[in-house]
Amino acid sequence: MSHNVLNEPFSDAVVDPRGAGIASARRGDLKITLISLHGLIRAHDPELGRDADTGGQVKYVLELAKELAAHSRVKEVEVLTRQIIDPKVDDAYAQVEEPISENAKIVRVPFGPKRYLRKESLWPYLELFIDQTLQHFRRTGLPDIIHGHYADAGVAGAQLARLLHIPYVFTGHSLGRVKRQRLSLGKTDPESMDKLENRYKFTARIEAEELALETASMVVTSTNQEVQQQYELYDHYEPARMEVIPPGVDLSSFSPAKPDWKIPAFAEELKPFLREPDKPMILTMARPDERKNLEMLVKVYGESEQLQEKANLVMVMGTRDDLRDLPKSQRTIINRVLYLVDRYNLYGKVAYPKSHTPSDVPELYRLATSLKGVFINPALTEPFGLTLLEAGATGLPVVATNDGGPRDIIANCQNGLLVDPLDKEAIEHALLRALTEPEQWSDWSTNGIAGTREHYSWNNHAQRYLRDLQDILEHSPAPVLADKSTSRRLPEFDRLIITDLDNTLTGDDEALQEFIELIRANDHIGFGIATGRRLDSAMELIQELGLPQPDLIDTDAGTQLHYGENLTPDLSWRKSIDYAWQPEKIREVLDSLPGFFPQIEEHQSEFKISYEIDTSLSPSLSEIKKILREAGLRAKVVMSLGMYLDVIPVRGGSDLSMRHVLWKWGFAPEHVLVSGDSGNDAGMLLGRTLGVVVGNHSEELERLRNRPRVYFAQATHAAGILEGIKYYNFLDKITIPNDRIE
Repeated sequence: MSHNVLNEPFSDAVVDPRGAGIASARRGDLKITLISLHGLIRAHDPELGRDADTGGQVKYVLELAKELAAHSRVKEVEVLTRQIIDPKVDDAYAQVEEPISENAKIVRVPFGPKRYLRKESLWPYLELFIDQTLQHFRRTGLPDIIHGHYADAGVAGAQLARLLHIPYVFTGHSLGRVKRQRLSLGKTDPESMDKLENRYKFTARIEAEELALETASMVVTSTNQEVQQQYELYDHYEPARMEVIPPGVDLSSFSPAKPDWKIPAFAEELKPFLREPDKPMILTMARPDERKNLEMLVKVYGESEQLQEKANLVMVMGTRDDLRDLPKSQRTIINRVLYLVDRYNLYGKVAYPKSHTPSDVPELYRLATSLKGVFINPALTEPFGLTLLEAGATGLPVVATNDGGPRDIIANCQNGLLVDPLDKEAIEHALLRALTEPEQWSDWSTNGIAGTREHYSWNNHAQRYLRDLQDILEHSPAPVLADKSTSRRLPEFDRLIITDLDNTLTGDDEALQEFIELIRANDHIGFGIATGRRLDSAMELIQELGLPQPDLIDTDAGTQLHYGENLTPDLSWRKSIDYAWQPEKIREVLDSLPGFFPQIEEHQSEFKISYEIDTSLSPSLSEIKKILREAGLRAKVVMSLGMYLDVIPVRGGSDLSMRHVLWKWGFAPEHVLVSGDSGNDAGMLLGRTLGVVVGNHSEELERLRNRPRVYFAQATHAAGILEGIKYYNFLDKITIPNDRIE
C-alpha cells in the first residue's frame, strides 16, 4: 500500500498560527484564552456555580475577562467552559457562545455527559475537552496566552500549552493539598480518609496542580500567604514564577448606601425569622460546605448571651427551593445548622433565608451596615475572601479567619479583625468588639470603603497582569505548529489506524495476517505504528512481520515521529521535544535508586531513558515523580507491564504526539482508531480518538475502563484490534457506541 503524499517531506518553516501572533502581541493585539470548566458560568446574572469553591472563581474569571477586554492592548478574550444541556439548569448554559462585553465572550465546549456535573466528576473527560478545544483553535486561531483556573482547567490548559507551545498561566484558587490538610484534621482513620478521597478526588487534583505548576510561566496568586504557605507544599513550587496580583471588586455594585437609600425589599425575607429585625446584624454569606465552618459560628452565637442580646445572626447559605434537592454534602451542613438553632433555642434570633438573587447581595451588605452590624467569614481555609471585599466596599466592618486572603485584606484595608476559626472565645470577642465600640466601628467602615478601592480594583489587577504577560511574550519564541499552511496537503486517506506493536499486533499470527490483508484492501485507511521501541528496532520488527510500510511511525514512547517510505522526520515535533530535557541529570538521580536497572543500550534513545525495575525494592511511581521534581527536573514517567519504566521529556508521550499529528494534518479525531495493550499506550487511548484496548492488556490500562471512546476487546492481540474495528464500524460509516459514559 502506498499513500504517496506521506512520502513527501513536510514543510517545517515556523509559521505563526495566530496570524499576527507574537509580533501582533507587541503591537497591542493580544488574544487571551481563560479556561474555567466546572462552574455554571453566565455573563449576566450568573448562578456562580453549585460547588463550594466555584462562586468566587466564576466571578473572578468573568471580571478578569471583562477588564482585560477593555484594555487597548487586548484584541480578544475568550472564556472556555463546559457546555451543559440539562433540564435542571437554565437553557443559557447550552448556548455555544455568549458575549460578556465588547471583545470578551464565553465559549462553551461540549465534552463528556451533557448534564451538569460536579467538578470532582469531570476528571475522566478532560482529554475530550483538550481535543475539542484543539478543534476550536483550528477554527478560530491560537491565543497568545492560555490561563487555566482551578486544578481541572489547570491540567487541561497545561496540556494544551505543552502541545501548542503557547505560554501558560495558572491560578489554583483552592489548592488540593491545603484542602486535604484542613478537612483531614481529626480524621486519621483510613475509612474517613477514603471518604474524603472518594468525594474530592484529591490524588488526581494534586497531580493536576503539580503538572500545571510545572508548565506555567507565571502563577497568579491572590495573597502572600498563598505563595508562602500553600504553594510551598508542592514539588514544583518556584517562588520566582509566583505573582501576587489581588483580584478586584466590582465597585459599581458594592458601594456605600447613598443618602436616598431605602431599606431593600429583601429585608422582608428576614422578618419572619427575627423577633427584633432592627437589631444589629451579624451577617455571613457562604455556600453550605464543611470548609466554611458555619456550624462553629452558630455554636459561638448560641453559647454567648451577650451576642444574642446585641445582634441577630443572618446566615445566607446559597439558594434552595427544596432541601432534598441539594447535594448530600450541602444538605448535611444545613441540617446541622438547623439542629444547632433548635439545640440552643435560637428561634427569633437567627435568619436563614431560602433564596436570594445576585442583586440582593450588595443590598444585604448595606442593610447590615445601616444597622451597625458586622460581616464574618469563619472559614477553616479561605484562598482569597471575595465576600470580605464586597462587605468592606459597602462600609461593613469584617471579622475573618486568620488564613489565606483575609490576612492580606485586613492588612491592606485595616477594616476589621482576624480570628482563629477554631477558637470560640476569640470569635465571640471579635464580634462583640465590632458591635460595642462605635468609634472603632466607624474607623473600620471608613477604612474599608477607601482601602478596597485603593488595593483591589480590577483596573489595577489588569494593568499588572498585562505587564507580566508582556514580559512573558517578549521572552517566548513563536509557536512551532502552524494552523494553516499551503505547503501542506491533506493525506489521500480519510481515516487512520494507529496501533502498538509488541503484544498488540504480535502474538496471534493468524489474526495478524487478517489485519495486514484488511489494511492492504482498504486504500482509504492510513496505517500507523506507535511503539516504545527505537526506530531501528521497530522497522526491523515491521519487516520481519511483513507489515505494510507505515504512513506514520511514532517511536521511542511518543518522542520520535516519522512519515512514509522515506521515514521523513517531523522537524516541528523535534524542535519542541527537547524542552527542559536533561537526560544526564535524570540518570544521576535515578540510577542510584533501589530496584532500578537500566535497560540495554538498544532500548535507550535520545529522548527516552528506560529502566527495568523491581517494584518490591523501588520507590512507588508517585515517589519517583516526586524525587525528580525535588531535583528540579522536568520529565514524564511512564510505567508499562508493571516492570518497565520510561522517562521522557515533558512534551513527549503518545498523548501529545498523537494530538500533534492530528493538529498538523487537520485530521478529525473521530476518524482515527488507536489500539494498545500497556501503560505506554494510555495517553493516545484517551480523548476523542476511537480507542481499542486488546484483551491481553496489562493492569495499568484497567483505569481506562468505562472511559468514553475506550473499547475493551474480548479478543487478544491483533484479533482484539479487528474486534475494535468492527465495534466502531470503522471500514464504513463510523459509529461510536461508547461516545459518552453516563
